[in-house]
Amino acid sequence: MIKLLLLTAYSLTSSFSAFAADVLPEFSVPQSKDSSIKEEVIVNPREGFKNLFESAANNAGFTVKLNPLAVSFVEDYMDGHTASLTKMKTWGKPYFDMMDAILAKHGLPTELKYLSVIESQLKSYAVSWAGAVGPWQFMPETARLLGLKVSRSRDERTDFTKSTHAAARYLTELYGIYNDWLLVIAAYNCGPGNVNSAIRRSGSRNFWEMQRFLPAESRNHVKKFIATHYIMEGECGVTTLTKKETENFMLSTVEVAPSGSDNMQVLSVSGKYNALAIAQHIEMTIADFNRLNPNFDRQLALGNSYNLRLPADKLLLFQAQKPQILEQSIRMALTMASR
Repeated sequence: MIKLLLLTAYSLTSSFSAFAADVLPEFSVPQSKDSSIKEEVIVNPREGFKNLFESAANNAGFTVKLNPLAVSFVEDYMDGHTASLTKMKTWGKPYFDMMDAILAKHGLPTELKYLSVIESQLKSYAVSWAGAVGPWQFMPETARLLGLKVSRSRDERTDFTKSTHAAARYLTELYGIYNDWLLVIAAYNCGPGNVNSAIRRSGSRNFWEMQRFLPAESRNHVKKFIATHYIMEGECGVTTLTKKETENFMLSTVEVAPSGSDNMQVLSVSGKYNALAIAQHIEMTIADFNRLNPNFDRQLALGNSYNLRLPADKLLLFQAQKPQILEQSIRMALTMASR
């Protein structure tokens, strides 16, 4: 992490602004009059993932797929991280639930919790080469400016709850500058000064167009977030949809699965499962699966949970092969995204 830059990269108070301007002028806070950096503020921060996923219309309505420019990196990242991240969804659930509540309280997308995953692997006492500490990897001065106590006897950077509140405040401030979470994540890593420089040099605020002007570590930091978000969440979530796309999805009616025999069992599932991948693994035709589970893919794409309905023996197969089904589901989605 280029956390030394973060030390004086951005201010939350007027005193910090003056400090940053005096010590490192290139990292001073950009003012609204600088139209090359500041743009019209997006009212809803949940719309800030506009460059992460792209939408497309087809016969079934709207679908949202991974930006093709991210596909290759995500595929490579999956090879080494899918297993560990899948396990983290279980052991890390208490931490994720806590972070969800705090991020939501600050009006932020809960998916931002995955930034702590790539920062520290959810380790409270993680220490970077530069001296950043905690699950959100704060340098001492930055932590103090965000309201955390850092001393020889007490270091609140290691406190999950307090450091998450601090991270939420910092992310909110950065979002006030960029209105795009990919640029916020880049700035979290290398400081707003480097991001502002990349914007000016490239003439673009689109991460995919200006990324080569960022430090290599920061480019990869953003892509790690995209890959982690994708592995943990699936091909889309509410935060990755535009307002119009969300309205179109919500207008769609949810069909009710037909009633069946007493042999049927129901299991609530969520995430990135794909109907075809499940059908193949449990040796069931896709037609029969869809008959029992209408709108399965669409509801999961919306970030909803789904009451999966299967014969008892098929449900046992599903539960026994969940890791393989998850991996195949992601690879199928990536194949579609690359076309």
